[in-house]
Parts: sequence; C-alpha cells; structure tokens
Amino acid sequence: MKRPLTAILLALTGAGVLYASLLTDLYLRYVRPGMHLMLVASGVVLLALAAAEAWSWRTPGADDSDGEDHGHDHSGVPRAAWLLLLPALSLLLHAPPALGAYTASHAAAKEVTRQSHFDPLPATSPLPITLTDFTQRVQQDRTQAIKGRTVRMTGIVTPAGKGGGWYLTRIIISCCAADAQTVKVRVYGTQAPAADTWVTVTGTWHPGGTLGTNTAPAALDARTLKKVQRPLNGYTDDLPLPGMGLGESSRWWN
Repeated sequence: MKRPLTAILLALTGAGVLYASLLTDLYLRYVRPGMHLMLVASGVVLLALAAAEAWSWRTPGADDSDGEDHGHDHSGVPRAAWLLLLPALSLLLHAPPALGAYTASHAAAKEVTRQSHFDPLPATSPLPITLTDFTQRVQQDRTQAIKGRTVRMTGIVTPAGKGGGWYLTRIIISCCAADAQTVKVRVYGTQAPAADTWVTVTGTWHPGGTLGTNTAPAALDARTLKKVQRPLNGYTDDLPLPGMGLGESSRWWN
C-alpha cells in the first residue's frame, strides 16, 4: 500500500470514529457510555497519524523509493488493512443498527447471581423492576414476595419460538457488542409487537413450578404494553433512566 493511501485510510478510520463518538451518539449502539472518551482519543490519534504520514510523504526526499530493496517495496502494510475501510465508511455513510432481537436470539444467557437474602419489596404499584431482579425474586426468594405483585419492566421484543408468548429481553455488554449477553422474561397474554421494538410491560408473575425455586419460570402475564424509545442505558439491565431517552408513546395494548 502506497504511503498516500495509508494516510487516507487512517484519516477515514479516525473520522469515522470521531463522527460516531463526538458528533453523534452512534457509538452507543456498539459500546457502553464509559468508552466514550477512549473512542474520542482513538479517533484523534488516528487523525494525527494520518497527518504525520501525509507530512512525511510530502517531505522532500521522502518517496516510495525509500522503502524499496532490490526491487521489493517494504513501505506498505498488509492488504488486509483495507478491511478497515469498510467499518470507517459504514460509520460515515450508513451506520449499522444497534444490537437487537437477532443478537438476543443468539447471544449467551447471562448467569443470574445467586442471592440468599432479599429486602422487602416497596409498596409501589406497579413496581419498577429489572429483568434480573424479577428472575431472582421468582426463582430464589423463598418468601414469595413477588406473588401477586404488579411489576413493570422495559426491554426489547424478541420472538420466543415454541412454547407460546414472546421474550422481553435486555442485552448486556461489559465492553462492546462482541461480548453481548442476554437476560429474558417470557411474556404471555398479549400479542407481541414487531421484533426489536422497545416496550414497557406491566403485569404479574405467570404461575408455574414452585415460586422461589428454579422450577418457577421467569415469565409474566401482561396487563398493559407500551412502546417506548430506547433508553440511554440500553446495554445494561438497569431501570431505564427517567427523562433521559425514555420518551413513551401514548399507545397501549391490553
């Protein structure tokens, strides 16, 4: 690869990273918010390297012959480096969508931590709860405090296949999209919206097995279903951040 082309590739890659992380919030589709500063720094470094490469090429006496030895050019980099051009142009021209139902259907399930003690549930109704907390309460809380309680959870719609219902899912990443894991709650009693739709579901535990043990399903009998926007903390199983990206629509399903 000739040196001018190397500079162009570095510049395009750096520009793509900066566009996604500094000028837009596209980076939130692929990494956690905590990676923001590192992405910005990476984009700046790539642009600086591109500028340095271009400057060295323009310096008198610095041409492609410097890297040649007996007719062999050693000034280039592996041709595989051109593959970097594809994600760079993708970020600049047409960014890939956020992780969704397809990923949720294929990603590994995140192991739910064992818990022996549970604090009393607040009297709020419906009770906002994460999918992980709901699963723990259903399968580990011997006091059966979740029984009969109306809860509210938010996630993306994922087809469930056999067994009826559909899955309310949260995709969890530790660093980036490559390490995605999922936590799911099966939803009964209402028709599923289109896959990848973010929804808030209100309902009660769907009876089965023995509540407070692993035989109890992490499942919900839905009472209401409401479309929402993707929350800013979409790659965690935290409660959606109020007033920060959770703009709810007025459409309900009963």
